[in-house]
Amino acid sequence: MSSARAALARLATCGLLAVPLIAGAQQAGDRSARIGWLAFRAPSPKHRLPAVCSFRDFVDAGDLMSYGSDPGDLARRAATYVDKILKGAKPADLPVEQPTKFELVINLKAAKALRLTLPPSLLGRADHVIE
Repeated sequence: MSSARAALARLATCGLLAVPLIAGAQQAGDRSARIGWLAFRAPSPKHRLPAVCSFRDFVDAGDLMSYGSDPGDLARRAATYVDKILKGAKPADLPVEQPTKFELVINLKAAKALRLTLPPSLLGRADHVIE
């Protein structure tokens, strides 16, 4: 973790504005959560970076914001696929679907800690704001 801390400090001094965290698996998600935690809690305020991720869980844990597909909606859609397969549909005949419902979650506590002022237009578009 000390090498990650050093890398984030170097990135902050080079003008990086945020740390984008993209996770596709649980292991990657755990790693992304740790990087986000380090970016937000750097010892020096000048090295702190807002972390933007794709899962609300990270925002609940302290990251600045997330924008991604709604996990509840994905679970409901997966259940309809399971239902169709159990009723005899061939999986190969089912269409591939893309997520259609996305959510924007903003953590105002993180914004305040990072000394960021978020525009009202962004806050107004958020599905959830953590105060």
